[in-house]
Amino acid sequence: MSSSYLPATTDSIAQALEAKDRSQAISILYRVLENPSSSSEALRIKEQAITNISELLREENRAEDLRSLLTQLRPFFSVIPKAKTAKIVRGIIDSVAKIPGTSDVQISLCKEMVEWTRAEKRSFLRQRVEARLAALLMENKEYSEALTLLSGLVKEVRRLDDKLLLVDIDLLESKLHFSLRNLPKAKAALTAARTAANAIYVPPAQQGTIDLQSGILHAEEKDYKTAYSYFFEAFEAFNALEDPRAVFSLKYMLLCKIMVNQADDVTGIISSKAGLRYVGPELDAMKAVADAYSKRSLKLFETALRDFKGQLEEDPIVHRHLSSLYDTLLEQNLCRLIEPFSRVEISHIAELIELPVDHVEKKLSQMILDKKFAGTLDQGVGCLIIFDDPKQDDIYPATLETIHNMGKVVDSLFNRSAKVMA
Repeated sequence: MSSSYLPATTDSIAQALEAKDRSQAISILYRVLENPSSSSEALRIKEQAITNISELLREENRAEDLRSLLTQLRPFFSVIPKAKTAKIVRGIIDSVAKIPGTSDVQISLCKEMVEWTRAEKRSFLRQRVEARLAALLMENKEYSEALTLLSGLVKEVRRLDDKLLLVDIDLLESKLHFSLRNLPKAKAALTAARTAANAIYVPPAQQGTIDLQSGILHAEEKDYKTAYSYFFEAFEAFNALEDPRAVFSLKYMLLCKIMVNQADDVTGIISSKAGLRYVGPELDAMKAVADAYSKRSLKLFETALRDFKGQLEEDPIVHRHLSSLYDTLLEQNLCRLIEPFSRVEISHIAELIELPVDHVEKKLSQMILDKKFAGTLDQGVGCLIIFDDPKQDDIYPATLETIHNMGKVVDSLFNRSAKVMA
């Protein structure tokens, strides 16, 4: 980078655009930033140069250079309005976020900016950077640190009554509590986000995020019909904005259809006009699961889980629900297979269901303990013994009801005699 600065004019920006390669363009733009002029036109050109440098460094995947750029720009931030400073800082942090594998750089960058904004008493910017830092910590599974940061931040923002930021923070808090499996607190935080959102205009993307989180929480409570309607609202919002989260909303819609025993509807949704736009591995995975569920085939189910591991097992929301679906499907198949027998070898059941013997034995013992059927495992000979369902004798409930009615009669007579004696 040359020590001589260039004039802060549109010609210098044009010169950078016409440069042979990115490195030369970046060098020219840095020389524009070194210009000491602080006229309104020079400041405007420098802002343009910063935007261009950020874009070029992002394309070059130079995250550390973007980080050092923010440090170099601190004297420049003292001569421009605070709102423009906030826009530039958030823009550079966004550029770093677009570079893959930079979560640690983003976290350290946000921590540096929080310290700087606190020293400069720039509360507006600090609160937004802290919210971004909490989101990054959550993605990095540093839940306790993220929760501590959010607890202090939410109190401060509530006091200032910054509704738009409050929606972001409450939504983030809901996701954090959901990750920690604390459903009551996740629901409370989501309700707070909805309350704040009702008081202001919320951008469609933000409203879609609220609906998506609502669907996730309802699905967790097994209320799949309500969850489906929320996922549908989120899908419509993201689809209109061409947001990449649209495909995940659609994927969760299909999951809800499978969970309410309407797997046959999955093909129709994928074949619809909106669904065809997102055909890919995510939807193929859900179609494979739906086919397996329709055919009540555990083998096809396991094949789908193996073939689409990234889309099913590595998505925590889908994986959680498919685990319960797999258990239900396994129980239904086992009950159907053992129904004709009073005594059967476990190895024979395992052969019929095409699963390992130890896996089948473990599941059968669990089903016996859960009283899904009456029976016992004879592990000495590797057999399952199924008992007939014990027939309930109706005489005992009838006797209890008679005694209960007699008690009422006695109580009534006692009350009448008490009145006569009085």
